[in-house]
Parts: sequence; C-alpha cells; structure tokens
Amino acid sequence: MYIVAALYHFTRFEDPASLVEPLLTVCQEANIAGTLLLASEGVNGTISGTRDGIDRILSHLRSIPGCEELEHKESTATELPFRRMKVKLKKEIVTMGQPDVDPLARKGRYVAPEDWNELIESDDVVLIDTRNDYEVGIGTFKGAINPETKTFREFPKWWKDNQEQFRNKKVAMFCTGGIRCEKSTNYLLGQGVEDVFHLQGGILKYLEEIPEEESQWEGDCFVFDARVSVGHGLKEGHHSLCHACRRPLTPQDEEHPDFVLGVSCHHCVHETSEEDKRRYRERQKQIRLSRARGEEHLLSLPNESESSRPRS
Repeated sequence: MYIVAALYHFTRFEDPASLVEPLLTVCQEANIAGTLLLASEGVNGTISGTRDGIDRILSHLRSIPGCEELEHKESTATELPFRRMKVKLKKEIVTMGQPDVDPLARKGRYVAPEDWNELIESDDVVLIDTRNDYEVGIGTFKGAINPETKTFREFPKWWKDNQEQFRNKKVAMFCTGGIRCEKSTNYLLGQGVEDVFHLQGGILKYLEEIPEEESQWEGDCFVFDARVSVGHGLKEGHHSLCHACRRPLTPQDEEHPDFVLGVSCHHCVHETSEEDKRRYRERQKQIRLSRARGEEHLLSLPNESESSRPRS
C-alpha cells in the first residue's frame, strides 16, 4: 500500500528556482514519485511513496521559510500511481492567468466539511464547481453549477458572462483539494461579490470525513494520478483514463465501439487525425512489446493493461 499526499501552500518565494534541485534530490533519495510545482507564489503537487518517504518530503517542505504551516491530505493506492518524480518551476502553481489575483491578500471564508451541507442547502446560496468539465463529468455536489470550462483560465470569462444571474446571492465554491478556490474566491471578492465561501480541504477532505449516508456528493472525484478517481472514504474508483485525450472513462465507456486502448475513446475519436491515431497505435505497440520483455515503457502509465484497468 502506498501513501498519496496532495498538498499546496501559498507563500512568497524570492527565488523559487533555487528550491528545485534540493527538493528533487531529497525526493529521489526518498524514492518518491509524483509532481511538485514551484513558483514565486508557493508550492503545489501530489506525491506518492512509503510512509517514511512521504514524511521525509513533508518535513523538508516545512523546513523551507514560509512553508512551516503547509498542510496536506492523504489517501492510499494499491499500486504506485506515478512513474517518476518531477519538480517543475512555473509562473503559477495553479494557472488562472489573472495577475491581480492574490490569495495571500484575502480569500473566501473557509467552511469545514461538517458544516458544508448546511451551507449549500440554503436557498440564498449558489454552488459553483470550479473544476474542468471532464472532472465535473464523473462527479459533483447535488445542485452544483458546472461552468463547463476546459481550463481554469476560462473561469474569469465565464464569471463575467454569467455574474448577473448570481446577483445578491452568496457564492459557495469547491474544487478537488482547495487550491483553485484560493484564487477563484479572491477573484470574486475583487469583482465585488461580498459573501464568498469555499470548502476547506476541498472535495478530498469532504469525502474523507463525511459518511456516505450523509453526503451531498454524487459520483466519483477525478484525481490527477493513475487511480483516476476516488469515492467516499477516498477508496479507489472504477475509472480508467483514455491515453489519447486523458479523459476519464467508465467500464461501460470501454465497451463503446470507438474505444481502442491507447488510441481513442468516444470522447476523442473525432478530435484526432488519422496521423495522430497512427502514432498512438505505434506507441501502444511499443508499450505492449516492452511488457512482453518484462519492462515498463516510459510512455505507459501505472495500472495500464491490455484489458484496461482492473475492476475491484
């Protein structure tokens, strides 16, 4: 069993580039896999490994000035959900493309998971899912508005186009782990919205703490690793990933005539060219040949198999 730690922390890094190599080194020494993003505004990422390895990385991160209060959320995976470790330098740790947005200045009011149901059931509250359309597609809260954005960059335009219908309403927002809401709530406050709330710890914390029989969540929660989705209690879900378009698929989706492992699914079969599909078929062939030799191909993903992801 592997520990999966999702984390983010907004702080000021004067020289984030200087943190990259030391962080990568300690991750490699601890046999940790995953991705961590560093920017002048802080750190964000998901990592996986043994208990000792995860504890070592969290200790290292909290030793960095400004990260002493870094929090994280944990779940488990039966197989290592990442192939390698990456530490990347970015302009933003979550890309919104709004230079005036500053979560360190102010943000919406946190609402603990145990208080979330009462808030979102109020008649004067609008509930907005700030995640991308393919994430919302496999699960969301009852009654939540789906902005149908393909990237977080599209959220400000969506808000400006639709804000009139939310006038004089309280706005409650949520996302996977909470990081997008740090920025989206700051953005709404800057747009003049007075009452803005967001789910503390995100969907992951809610699914961890709220019993299924009391839950307002429907479906699974998309996660950015090879598990693809988790459900109540943060149990691994039953979704796989289309390795052509990276959209989540249900077991039923894999029975669709347009599904070809590694090549296409019903979402993307008409979005890619025949040349694209030729390259994808060749990639899948190389993965299959590597597996036959008892090797792991660099372009394969954990839990990927010829018959799709195991169902449990």
